[in-house]
Amino acid sequence: MTGSTERTLIHGGRIITAVDDYRADILIEAERIVCIGQMLQVGPDTRRIDASGMLVFPGGVDCHTHMENTFGQSVTCDNFVTGTRAAAFGGTTTIIDFALQKPGDSPLDAIARAQGKAASAASVDYSFHVIVTHVDERVLEDMRYAIRHEGVSSFKMFMAYPGTVMSDDAAIFRAMRMVGQHGGMIALHAENGTVIDLLVREAVAQGHTSPRYHALTRPAILEGEATHRGIKLAELAEAPVYFVHLSAKEALKHIIEARDLGIPVFAETCPHYLFFDDSAYANDSFELARYVMSPPLRSKESQNALWTALKTDDLQLISTDHCPYCLKEGYRGHVNQKPLGRDDFSKIPNGVPGIETRMTVVYDGGVRSGRISLNRFVELTSTAPAKLFGLFPKKGTLAIGSDADIVLFSPEESHTISAATQHSDCDFTLFEGRQVTGRVKTVLLRGEPLIDDGRWVGRVGQGQFVARGELRAQW
Repeated sequence: MTGSTERTLIHGGRIITAVDDYRADILIEAERIVCIGQMLQVGPDTRRIDASGMLVFPGGVDCHTHMENTFGQSVTCDNFVTGTRAAAFGGTTTIIDFALQKPGDSPLDAIARAQGKAASAASVDYSFHVIVTHVDERVLEDMRYAIRHEGVSSFKMFMAYPGTVMSDDAAIFRAMRMVGQHGGMIALHAENGTVIDLLVREAVAQGHTSPRYHALTRPAILEGEATHRGIKLAELAEAPVYFVHLSAKEALKHIIEARDLGIPVFAETCPHYLFFDDSAYANDSFELARYVMSPPLRSKESQNALWTALKTDDLQLISTDHCPYCLKEGYRGHVNQKPLGRDDFSKIPNGVPGIETRMTVVYDGGVRSGRISLNRFVELTSTAPAKLFGLFPKKGTLAIGSDADIVLFSPEESHTISAATQHSDCDFTLFEGRQVTGRVKTVLLRGEPLIDDGRWVGRVGQGQFVARGELRAQW
């Protein structure tokens, strides 16, 4: 798409970055911030946006989303059209989604397929991690090529789901060793997949088929074991490693120990682990399928440990793992959704929505509760993911030369979260009925409005692919 040459002035707002907090105006031209100052004078042809009473944040960066992803028989109910529109309403202007390497496939083929889905559909900017499911010399060469020439420098591997996407330790080590030498990073889903698979089969054989057994067969100790093993593989490979959706204190302790030793280990957590705990799995109702995600919800003690780790930078950021499946089969035409596992919890598609609520619930439950500062909020939801994954300073901050991805946020406006008023194609939100204070009001992507005072004014295809380079500067 051709960039706008219109000048825009955002005036009267309180600018918050990961390190700053001050009042100033922002002047935008040709998609970028060109000036920040007080009482800027502009001509009558400049578009003006009044930010009085607003907090002005850099657009959110969500480095873990699943749009139009296929897992077994099931496809997530959000595609790049609906999912990125929901992202914009939630204040997120850049996502990093996934390109899946299929059997016999090249990572480059996976990138091309993902590009084909997103190019004319995404309303926010986007990049990709490649999900690597098979490693050989050709795959390793394609991964090197992707880092150098495709703008894709991060690769996800699974220590779970044997028989589908799980990689063994040798494959993970080979990939880590290669990307560590060439400026990339491996992201790990850390659960002991073979033991979990055994526990699942035993539970089903004993007639334990309700959704709560999803949590009982994925114990926290197995997330802890896999996290420790992943760290040791990375240490041997002399490479950085990133752990997705960390949920358990049993895993967190290994992250903390490694970082204290100076090992380049990074990790995210997600809002569902910060605001819900395993008390949700209280009965055998199928309604609890809404809480089927991997890893599952953990103890209240783990939840408190996650909040502490966010404050101390033992956890670096908050992503969503937005991977939505509907509770009602056939909702808006979506099939093979959560009811696929009505009689067998192991068949319930794993994943929950969250991209539209992330910034609001973290502001309300984190900043307003005193758990994190405003600056840390911006770091966790925008700056840190941009830095870790090679998007900074183009994304993740408000600075001269940065893309004009900007959120105007009303800090005192209260509202009640409901799936009925959200913009995902999912039929539920975990935060249904939760009253929160703080609301995204206006969102700009590279200077062009997506959301104007709570109304959609963007267009399908407004987003662009953002190429990323080597990541070594961050580790």
